[in-house]
Amino acid sequence: MTREELIRMTREAGIRDCTCNGEFGCLERFAALVSAAEREQITDEWSMCVQSDLEHGVKSLNEQAAKDWLKNYPEIAKFGEWLAARGQA
Repeated sequence: MTREELIRMTREAGIRDCTCNGEFGCLERFAALVSAAEREQITDEWSMCVQSDLEHGVKSLNEQAAKDWLKNYPEIAKFGEWLAARGQA
């Protein structure tokens, strides 16, 4: 979290000039704002990690399926190569 984000949250919580005038509520509001910002940041990072893992998993499954298909159906693969050589695929 940047310095500017923390300053913005202190102002939003009602903290001015590094003093709360004895108010504990402003510190609680500040803590709540910081916690919410941290939760959002963690959620965003987690979401990106899950998306990345899913994309890599799908890629891996596709590569394995292509290998299995070539192994199990070599005649069809050869026909695809034959078409490609003639500009048909």
